[in-house]
Amino acid sequence: MTGAIAIFDIGKTNIKLSLVDDHGRELAARRRSNAVRRDGPYPHHDVAAIEAWLLAMLRELSMVATIRAIVPVTHGATAALVDDEGLVLPVPDYEHDFPLPAGCAPYEALRPPFSQTCSPQLGLGLNLGRQLHWLQSSFPEAFARGRRLLMYPQYWSWRLCGVAASELTSLGCHTDLWQPGPRAYSSLVTRCGWSSLMPPLRGAWEALGKIRPALAQEAGLPPDCRVLCGIHDSNASLLRYLAGGPSAPRIVLSTGTWVIAAALDGDLQRLQEHQDMLANINIDGDAVACMRYMGGREFAELAGDITHAGPCGNAELQALVDAGIMALPCFSGCGGPFAGNPGEIIGALPADGAARYALATLYCVLMADYCLDQLQAAGDVVIEGSFTANPCFAPLLAALSGRGVYCSDDGSGTTIGGWLLHDWKKPRRDAPLPAPHQATPLPLRGLRAYRDQWRATLLARAAQDTMPAMH
Repeated sequence: MTGAIAIFDIGKTNIKLSLVDDHGRELAARRRSNAVRRDGPYPHHDVAAIEAWLLAMLRELSMVATIRAIVPVTHGATAALVDDEGLVLPVPDYEHDFPLPAGCAPYEALRPPFSQTCSPQLGLGLNLGRQLHWLQSSFPEAFARGRRLLMYPQYWSWRLCGVAASELTSLGCHTDLWQPGPRAYSSLVTRCGWSSLMPPLRGAWEALGKIRPALAQEAGLPPDCRVLCGIHDSNASLLRYLAGGPSAPRIVLSTGTWVIAAALDGDLQRLQEHQDMLANINIDGDAVACMRYMGGREFAELAGDITHAGPCGNAELQALVDAGIMALPCFSGCGGPFAGNPGEIIGALPADGAARYALATLYCVLMADYCLDQLQAAGDVVIEGSFTANPCFAPLLAALSGRGVYCSDDGSGTTIGGWLLHDWKKPRRDAPLPAPHQATPLPLRGLRAYRDQWRATLLARAAQDTMPAMH
């Protein structure tokens, strides 16, 4: 039986387990939704159900190929507090509001400045430090029982092999816990007394150990199956371009629940905290200039039930542009440069599903184009993830931005990254990965004027919001 690597990819909306062979080809995949539990003391991730599903799917896939290693890949802003046996508190959902008990120090008084962390002040629990401060203040006895604080990928590697580790890509994902400059924990960690909870730093590519014997037996895996440390999902999408040398695209648009524009050669001095611009930390510990919005969530909100809408065509897009029908941000509860502004549709949108799909596509392209402009990074763009399945997204972005826009062949954006993580430090002698294909710009009449009107309307709305009330 052929050998393969299992990529365990937990996104905020969906979970995927992929089996990838030595040449980077996906042999099989299993998927499920990632629902948040609303019972208990606060909304939290159902890690017990996820683990049961993972083991069952590993057993299924073990009939396809011999699984030699498991690579955890997860969304950011999430961590688990554990003792020697397991969780001491449920793993919080970052979309929960975290109001502090009366008398507790406000989090804003504790968090380091943006100049130290390049981690912007965000709403809800998107700053992981806010979640931890809230847990420590709200459940002090349980929090005190914790022995290790594990970023979410490393929680899963610990569950699978029993070795605790910390890792840079998740620590540096708008957590307030990490300083990119000195490559050290921020002042928040020492101020709140969390230093002793942090396991040793390990590389995302490192094999922490072999799978626990009981789990190997339950999942039908060989006893020498290795468990890698794991990586933050958006950083997994960068790996093929970090490894691709100077000829590879240097701006990556990672798309899923979040759309994250990452400029590998971007200037950190251009980052503006209030715009949800930030530095993520790549696998080598280097800061990467990024900007983002909750594109997948907003697309779903605008498109409605896309099973009935289906992809739009040029006619639906052109009709919206001609009529000046547009969506103004934002349509998600958190994140992005316009967080806190209520979403608004300008004009009379036709009721059919194709028109809604077209509006959602135009909106997400306008937002991506805005993020690329704000980053002020030159060069071609490659799109990774779920938006590669939208036949109009890349051609519209190419037409609007004037850049070369490419689409990856990896529909999840993380599968190939997880595969590359295995043997990351070894020279790869396999056949090269398929090159991303270039999108042909979509020739819509008046598209750039439509973009200019969209931005002007945003500016006018912002100016109106800042005007003093008339009496």
